[in-house]
Amino acid sequence: MSGDSIRRRVFDLLERNAADDQASLWLNRGLVILIVLNVLAIILETVPRFEARFQAWFFWFEVGSILIFTMEFLARFWVSDLHRHHRDRGPWRARLSYLLQPFAIIDLLAIAPFYISVLFPGLDLRVLRLFRLVRFLKLTRYSPGLQSIANAIRSERHALHACLIVMIGLVLTASTLIYLVEHKAQPEVFSSIPAAMWWALATLTTVGYGDIVPVTMAGKIVGGVVMIFGLAMFALPIGLVATAFAREIHRRDFVVTWTMVARVPLFGDLSASEISEIMQLLQARNVRSGDVIVKRGDPAHSMYFVAAGEVQIELANQTVALEEGAFFGEVAVLRRTARSATVRALRDSQLLVLDSEDLHHLMDEKKEVGQRIRSVAEHRQRVFKAIEDGDMTLDELMMADGKNKTAQ
Repeated sequence: MSGDSIRRRVFDLLERNAADDQASLWLNRGLVILIVLNVLAIILETVPRFEARFQAWFFWFEVGSILIFTMEFLARFWVSDLHRHHRDRGPWRARLSYLLQPFAIIDLLAIAPFYISVLFPGLDLRVLRLFRLVRFLKLTRYSPGLQSIANAIRSERHALHACLIVMIGLVLTASTLIYLVEHKAQPEVFSSIPAAMWWALATLTTVGYGDIVPVTMAGKIVGGVVMIFGLAMFALPIGLVATAFAREIHRRDFVVTWTMVARVPLFGDLSASEISEIMQLLQARNVRSGDVIVKRGDPAHSMYFVAAGEVQIELANQTVALEEGAFFGEVAVLRRTARSATVRALRDSQLLVLDSEDLHHLMDEKKEVGQRIRSVAEHRQRVFKAIEDGDMTLDELMMADGKNKTAQ
């Protein structure tokens, strides 16, 4: 295996996270488990009885974790120039640019305390130990939901900056007003505008600690108005982030579904607008290896497209494997009969599900697609019957099915 091939494989393992790459999935799951165990160990290490009893275990677990995290960081640094948006910068410029990315900074901060404590043993180790909790942020890399929240905040950063400026203005205004009306009644509590800012923050956030309260009628009126403004202003950024998060989830689902649809040869000749129309009819479904997708004898409500992975059709006497790009379940839907075979996933797969009513609608609207589906359905119906009757072997089926795909 050449050096470039090794680098590409390392990149695929660490960065692609493809659903059909089992090695990548298990590697990422292992790293997630290690991160969680590290956070748990750091927390338990602060308990005196656990630290005294398992001090050696904590130390060697830390050393082993640092070794793994360091290898991960160096490997990601090594292959960082293979990222699509870094390729035009040259190897070393791309790697230096990678070091400035948030994920790279988090990875570096996760291992830095250990090496700092080794190089500078005189520093306060308690602070460095607690600083190791930054490893928890490494989970962001493996959580699409957290990444979506970060993208949502980034997309609304200008609006959030405006909200922050308005909030600062409200704090200044509220603290100034309460100082003017309460200073004479409580000179030791509202001694200055900066001192009144604590009350303003507690009131605007509706926390209301109660350690500082207005006693005059004017002060209570100011307090009530500040509370109302606080509810309104803090609801605004929450609404902005929630809306942006929903939009980000929709965009991500759109991209994922588009990619899955584009993998199906049946839709390969369609235009972008036609694919967009079909996407409205399809539902994405992930299945684990060994899961039963449809069962013999069940009523047929949908047909399925294999966007990624592999499934197995279990006939009475033989089985047929279908890989990425194939589809199944159309025969029973078109004939409006029960399922004649059980279908299960041979490995983790991504499916696109088309409801029976939507299937008939699609075939009526897209005549060419409908003709292809009918052709394959009629072919399979004849072939599967021939197999069950003993007139055709599995090898003959695969040869005939291959010819049929070529004809499409």
